[in-house]
Amino acid sequence: MSTTPPLLPIVRPALGDEEVAASARVIRSGWITQGPEVLAFEGELAAAVGANHAAAVANCTVALELALRALGVGSVKGRVDEVITVSHSFIATANAVVSAGGVPVFVDVRDDDLGLDPTLLEAAITKNTRAILAVHQLGIPCRILEIVALAKKHGLPVVEDAACAIGSEIEVAPGQWQRLGRPHGDVACFSFHPRKVVTTGDGGMLTTNDAALDARFRLLRQHAMSISDVKRHSASEIVFEQYLEPAYNFRMTDLQAAVGRPQLARLASIVTERRRLAEVYRAALEQSAVLAPPRDPPGARANWQSYPTRLRAGARLGQREVMQRFLDAGIATKRGVSNAHQEPAYASSHGQVRLPVSEQLRDACVLLPLFHGMKDEEQQRVLDVVRTLS
Repeated sequence: MSTTPPLLPIVRPALGDEEVAASARVIRSGWITQGPEVLAFEGELAAAVGANHAAAVANCTVALELALRALGVGSVKGRVDEVITVSHSFIATANAVVSAGGVPVFVDVRDDDLGLDPTLLEAAITKNTRAILAVHQLGIPCRILEIVALAKKHGLPVVEDAACAIGSEIEVAPGQWQRLGRPHGDVACFSFHPRKVVTTGDGGMLTTNDAALDARFRLLRQHAMSISDVKRHSASEIVFEQYLEPAYNFRMTDLQAAVGRPQLARLASIVTERRRLAEVYRAALEQSAVLAPPRDPPGARANWQSYPTRLRAGARLGQREVMQRFLDAGIATKRGVSNAHQEPAYASSHGQVRLPVSEQLRDACVLLPLFHGMKDEEQQRVLDVVRTLS
C-alpha cells in the first residue's frame, strides 16, 4: 500500500463552519443574487482598508475594466488611449486595459518589490496616456506613493491592481502604516479568487474615496439600471426601472459575499499567520545554496499572498529542475509571475519590448506553498526538500 502523502497545494482556501453557516443563511433567505449581503460586505471591506466607498463585482478583471472605463479610457471613438502598466503580472492586468478600449504600454518592474519602477514612468508618458495601472504583485506593495506623485504631476489618474494585496501595508510617514486599498491612487481593485487571502470562490471589489466614481461603478456593473434590486423590492409603491446606457452584468452574488464576510473579519489574524509562516521560510532559506528568500521592501509590509523565492546566482539547479524536485516530493510550486509581452496574446503587438528585470524574474522565481491554515508538518515537508537542493 502506498504511503505517499497527498499533493501539498500551492494554496488551500481556509473555509470552515462560519462560511458554511453564512451560505446556509443566504440560501434560507431566498435572496441569493446581489443584495443585502453584498451591501454589508462592501461596507465591511471599506472599513477594513480605510476607503470611503467599496463596490463589489464578479471578479478583479472586470473591476479593473470598470475602473479604467469610469476614468474615461476608451470613451472617445477613434482616440488612442494608452494605459501605462507592467507586463510582469497575471494576464488579466493587460486584458482589462484592452477590454476597456485601451492600449497597454509596458514598463519594467523593480527587482525588490516586483512592481512598476517609478524611475521609468515619465519616459513612458505620451500625449495619448490616459491612466496608470500599478500592480501590487503577489501582495508586495509597489512604490505607489512615488507613482501617484508622478501621476499628479502629469494630471493622470492611477488605478491600483491590488488583486493579491488585501491586508498589505505601506508606511506613509515615519511609523505611520496604512493598508492598501484606501486607495492611495484613484481606485484600488481586489480579487477574491481561491488563491487570494480572502476568497468568495471568485469575486472582486473596487475601492475609492470619490463618490462619483463609486456611483459610476454601481451603475455600470448592473446594466446601468436606474434603481437597484434592493431599493425596488423594498419600495412601498410600484417603481419601474430604466436602463440608462449600454452596460454590463458584473455583479457579485449574496452567496459569494456571505462567504467572504467571516474571512474579512479574521483578516488581521490571517495576515499575522501568513507573516509567521513567511518568517519560518526566511530563516531556513538563509542557509540554502539554491533558493533565496524574499524580503519586505523598505516602507512596505506584504501579506505574503504568495512566497516568491529566487534562484541564487551560481545555483547548480535551474528553475524547472527545482520545481521538479518539489513535484517528485508531492509538493506543488509555481514559476515566477508571467509577462504579458512574452505570451502569444501580446507577442505580435509587444513582442519587441525588452523588459530585462521582468524577464529575469519570471525565469528565476519559484513560488512555494504558503497559506493560512498550513500545518507545521506541511511546511516542514517543503523545508525538507529545500535542504536537499544543492
